[in-house]
Amino acid sequence: MTQWERLQQLDTVYSQRAFDLYNRDEFPMEVRHYLAHWIEGQDWERASRDSSQAAFLFQVLLENLDNQFSRFAQEKDSFLLQRNFRRYKQNFQVSNFLSDISAMLDAADILCSALIDEELVDWKRRQQKSCIGAPDDTSLEHLEKWFTQIIECMFQLQKFLQKLDELVGKMTYDNDPILVRKPPLKSRVDTLLTHLIKSSFVVETQPSMPQGRGPLVLRTNVQFSVKVRLLYKVSELNHVMKVTVSVNKFRKFNVLGTLSKALNMAESMNGGMVADFRHLVSPSIKLEHSIDLATSSLPVVVVSNSSQQQSAWASVLWFNMLCSDPKNVKFFETSPAATWPQFGEMLSWQFLSCGKRGLDSDQLETLAIKLFGKQQSYDSCKISWTKFSKENLPDTNFTLWVWLDGILTLVKLYLSDLWSDGSIMGFVSKGKERLLLKKKQNGTFLLRFSESIKDGGITFSWVQYANDGTPSVQTVKPFTSTDLKQIALPDILCNFRIMVAENIPVNPLCYLYPNTPKDQAFGKYYSEKTGEENPYLKYLKTKLVFVSKE
Repeated sequence: MTQWERLQQLDTVYSQRAFDLYNRDEFPMEVRHYLAHWIEGQDWERASRDSSQAAFLFQVLLENLDNQFSRFAQEKDSFLLQRNFRRYKQNFQVSNFLSDISAMLDAADILCSALIDEELVDWKRRQQKSCIGAPDDTSLEHLEKWFTQIIECMFQLQKFLQKLDELVGKMTYDNDPILVRKPPLKSRVDTLLTHLIKSSFVVETQPSMPQGRGPLVLRTNVQFSVKVRLLYKVSELNHVMKVTVSVNKFRKFNVLGTLSKALNMAESMNGGMVADFRHLVSPSIKLEHSIDLATSSLPVVVVSNSSQQQSAWASVLWFNMLCSDPKNVKFFETSPAATWPQFGEMLSWQFLSCGKRGLDSDQLETLAIKLFGKQQSYDSCKISWTKFSKENLPDTNFTLWVWLDGILTLVKLYLSDLWSDGSIMGFVSKGKERLLLKKKQNGTFLLRFSESIKDGGITFSWVQYANDGTPSVQTVKPFTSTDLKQIALPDILCNFRIMVAENIPVNPLCYLYPNTPKDQAFGKYYSEKTGEENPYLKYLKTKLVFVSKE
């Protein structure tokens, strides 16, 4: 005896409770009754864990419904049951299908959350840090691929639900599951699609001037550019997707040329859907899906004179180091302090972008000691915006940022190769410098940045030994951009002379710290040619050299 047969033998009160479970069309009582033997013979526990087994049983269920329909067709008095079983099969099919769409949307919700709330947010933060020198990957190809595929999937679902509308218009019946379940599914698809497309519109290249200090620093009456990109890559929509220039209320800009551009692949080096403007915009576009899109750049600083670029760049550095909300226009009203790890990392990016090498742990420690004194750990130390860019360093008439920026400019213009290959120790205190050199052989020298020159200076110190073996460390007056414009630092090191007794000029520099022969370290940078390469050998040679008195 089947469970269904035993159920029918229960008292009326209990059997009625069971029959009430079958009052809805999800699983009609007639199906339970006529297919009782087959239903109770299946392993539904396994099917609940194994989707392939569940799909197999679903197909067999449909076949059993067909078989039962055929049996009713041979019975004269089973017309209503025959009609009902045909409807039950249709309902079942329309319902693992509408459920499949619902499951797909559940998965799409999870994927969208990961894509928009995690991956895209991470990309925007990486782009923000890259604006101030971080070597982070800011390519958009992977995000574009993900956005395009999931948006295409949503459009396909949207089209399919529209087809269901057409079918319902041609034929429907009482308790049609499409009428009940389709509207919320369509609403979910539309909401998800709108969210995806809006999120896929980004600023690929932040506002910058061709010859500017860096991105996000703009100058009045000087052209600048910005590039926006839609991460939904569909070439057939190029002709209907327009980006229109609009600018926020805080400042007015003159827009040269057309006010709108097609969002297409023609202006992109990598085939992305982009629009490249020569002026800052806050774009707005409309798709066939009738979605108003908007994206905004990171905050920019506008200056009227090139002398203001240094302080403007300091503001850009501070904001993008500490704030991930580009709409926080009141950031500097109560600017937070930076922790030393944040600040040191940001400084390292500046040297990386100027000279292809960041700051190592020793250089960072030297700067930390300069700012905070000797500490066991600097992780909890903080530096304020005022201390960074407003207050002068002790015993100087310039700020920390002015001093660092002068050094960065010197590196970028005259010392990038030497900084990149590690020849310049850079940041080292005078005390540590003496400690290092006094342990080395005569003529060992190192290169460090001056701490007393506002616009950036570099000097070298070397160790020399007296007749009694006593070491002493000598240092030359720092070289500035004025000096390095005339003679490159490698040539200065090659030809430097010091006047010793009897006015005999001697080059005291022999080994770059710790023990690299000078010519081996710098020979590839010497500008003077020898042998047949030198066209002036037949003339009396002249050269500029720096000479110091001992």
